[in-house]
Amino acid sequence: MWTLAGMAPHPDRLLPPDPAVRDIARRLYTAVRDLPIISPHGHVDPRLLLDDLPFTDPAALFIQPDHYVTRLLHAGGVSLSALGVGSSLSPARSREAWRTLCEHWHLLRGTPVHYWLSSSLASFFGITSRPSAGNADALYDQIAGQALRPRSALASFGLSFLATTDDPASDLAVHDALQPVVRVAPTFRPDRYFLIDQPGWPALVSALGDYASFLAWLAERRQYFIAHGAVSADHGHVDAGTSPLSSDEAARIYRAGLDGSVTAAEAAAFRRHMIFESARMSCDDGLVMTLHPGVYRNHSPATFARYGPDTGHDIPVATEFTRALQPLLDRFGTYPGFHLVLFTVDPTAYAREIAPLAGFYPSVYAGAPWWFLDNPSEIRNFQRAVTETAGFSRLSGFIDDTRALLSIPARHDMSRRLDAGHLASLVAEHRLDEDEAHDTLHALVADQPRTVFKL
Repeated sequence: MWTLAGMAPHPDRLLPPDPAVRDIARRLYTAVRDLPIISPHGHVDPRLLLDDLPFTDPAALFIQPDHYVTRLLHAGGVSLSALGVGSSLSPARSREAWRTLCEHWHLLRGTPVHYWLSSSLASFFGITSRPSAGNADALYDQIAGQALRPRSALASFGLSFLATTDDPASDLAVHDALQPVVRVAPTFRPDRYFLIDQPGWPALVSALGDYASFLAWLAERRQYFIAHGAVSADHGHVDAGTSPLSSDEAARIYRAGLDGSVTAAEAAAFRRHMIFESARMSCDDGLVMTLHPGVYRNHSPATFARYGPDTGHDIPVATEFTRALQPLLDRFGTYPGFHLVLFTVDPTAYAREIAPLAGFYPSVYAGAPWWFLDNPSEIRNFQRAVTETAGFSRLSGFIDDTRALLSIPARHDMSRRLDAGHLASLVAEHRLDEDEAHDTLHALVADQPRTVFKL
């Protein structure tokens, strides 16, 4: 009967099981293990770093901000309110939420969340005993008692660049205040300004004037973000459509949005037009354009009404890129300096569409597996699906896409191990020499993100 209750991270975790290939992978991984982390797309709240308050609440640290965790527990029958989603927790309720996670630890088995949490608990707090109902309180006290501060954590994992995700109207005051301490770049995220049929949209843009003024405001705000260190503009809509409208038609639909008479078809046409316009603006101002379509947002209306967005009930849908992006790429696909990074949560799109697009257009890069796909199985599928068609130089480098600060090093370490394993298999198959594999892995970790995101 098994009695082992430990979870100390194994030094060979995620490396190939074949001993000969694993030896190569170890050498490759060791060469990049301690390189600085580049995180050009994520959702960490910059105020967390500015305030730099000690982490004394394990639930607020590991549960509340991380919908990767809360959705799995919710699927296992735990209510989101018990986890503190959408609310603040008293010390007693925080401890109870932490107990709930420990009691349901088995729900995380086989998921990358298990890997990230285990790695974070061991790396930052020295915890290598498996969470359970029996040790929940002791683990809570061990984490709370260390009073780890966000900036100290950031320094410990050698992060060289961190980007947040921000509303175009933000004054970016928090970013300004952080600059003397740590470089945290904002990212321009205009999605809600393009959703012309959504409740509240007229109030959002009414002060901006007509359609021409709206476009001018977006261009001005992009320049403001650039002046405050932004390197990219991020777009995440339900599809990848990019069909442009005439200026007169776009202005007409914009007016219909303001007076509440816009149809669903018109709203979709306007959104797709604005993605095209965003690409034009990126050609003008140099912001990297990242596109991650294909998510049905807020799939559970009752959950959204009670807890709000980003609480675990966004669900992937099948996504088409080739026809959808043709108008944009016909106009801008070979424009000098334009960078378009394509992400997807539809794994069938990698080999079928994204790799061939990245393998022809000099502007297009294949974004790393993201959200539902940032797990070992899909990362391995991505390595085969994309590189054999487009090559390693057309990859974005790893993207952690996280709100949970302490998961950043665990996520990047997972990627480095998996890339080392894939390259080691190419060496073992005599498809690459080991020095080529070493150069490729170093480029994926240290060079490719800087090239793609113009750092």
